[in-house]
Amino acid sequence: MKYRALSMEELEVFSEDFKHFLIINGVHHEEWVEMNDSKKEQANQLVILFSDSVLQKVYEKIQFLEHRSENHCRVFYINNKESQLISLTLKNESSESLSTPESIHSALQNASKEISIFKTNKEIGKDRELEIHKLIEQGCVPSDKLFWNSLEKLL
Repeated sequence: MKYRALSMEELEVFSEDFKHFLIINGVHHEEWVEMNDSKKEQANQLVILFSDSVLQKVYEKIQFLEHRSENHCRVFYINNKESQLISLTLKNESSESLSTPESIHSALQNASKEISIFKTNKEIGKDRELEIHKLIEQGCVPSDKLFWNSLEKLL
């Protein structure tokens, strides 16, 4: 397993794709039902293979990720060569927050001197999608270019 197995809810979303995946791999409905009953490990291996395939395709499309908390906002731009990070951190205890777009906007307007902002980058290894997976496992969620660009203008 390269990434993780999809949950039952996620598999339901991709049920049609999973049926096609099974057929392409020579497993028809009756065989799948029997495999689920008597060959659970083999069935699980097919689910893992399908999960990795789906997640690989999803991760290939992701360019921006973010992670927010009360005191931090980190936004990543990940291309094929490098990962760039813009980080906002509240320096001291503050009534401001960096947990929502509105609170970030408010903090930048009302307490900009209390916010440390920096940008850095690092080279991406051989497996860009695995880097994205690790960031998501650490709590990052997909973000967008507009948010990245607005933070980049601050710098």
